[in-house]
Amino acid sequence: MSFYISLSGLKGAQADLTTISNNVANVGSTAFKKSTAEFGDIFVGQSDGQGQGVRTLGSQQQFTQGTLETTDKTLDLAITGDGFFTVRTAAGDVAYTRNGSFGMDQNRNVVDSTGANVQVLPTPPNGDGTPTGTSAADLKNLTVPTLKMDHTVSPEVPVSPQVELSSISVNTKGVVAATYADGTTENLGVVAMATFPNQEGLRQLGDAHWTPSGKSGQATYGAGDQGQFGQVRSGMLERSNVDITEELVALIAAQRNFQANAKAIDAANQLTTTITNLRN
Repeated sequence: MSFYISLSGLKGAQADLTTISNNVANVGSTAFKKSTAEFGDIFVGQSDGQGQGVRTLGSQQQFTQGTLETTDKTLDLAITGDGFFTVRTAAGDVAYTRNGSFGMDQNRNVVDSTGANVQVLPTPPNGDGTPTGTSAADLKNLTVPTLKMDHTVSPEVPVSPQVELSSISVNTKGVVAATYADGTTENLGVVAMATFPNQEGLRQLGDAHWTPSGKSGQATYGAGDQGQFGQVRSGMLERSNVDITEELVALIAAQRNFQANAKAIDAANQLTTTITNLRN
């Protein structure tokens, strides 16, 4: 029986090594969130009260804040808080990310590093940036115009004479504002921030993207600088929250655990061989 107990420990140590290795490999990935392996003992209620080994319960994501790195690029956004950016993939699915490395595609839609469209909430072009809707149905793609639009006629008709875009800005609330050559400024939308009842329950998609699961609950949308949504920081990116020193220490401990269980298996094998030889 000790052979199988040690074998379960060996598998557990291997799972721990795999999790730590993944953390170390992603130390340079933007907005990556580290994980820790979780284990539970196996007890089947035998009369001698002895346990039957260990089992892997899964891995727990750690959504602690990563350090912010300055890039001075307006569309590079970071979050200080628990919120997530909302994006829509090419397949039409909504996903959530902490990776705010955004840019524009050929149609001037603002997209993330995977090509998914960044979502914003509607707000009046000349208001204070307060969203007029915060439901999933209010989400829309963020598009940066090249010309000032005449909203009294249509949001797709330029003013006459035409006025070109000068620059864009994003404040801590996530309000994206366009400044035109005539000195006027208009709001294009509010970056849609999302929070969840249990963010540790989000299902990973890769590339620092997540999707809701039964454990996480559904998203609540809002603007930045409010409660758990956190502040939006333009010209910055969030780095991985992996502490390489901490991970290397954990790696040594996991390696020692692996070696100890391997030694226990070797000892159990030698004992079995000795008993077999005695019988013969």
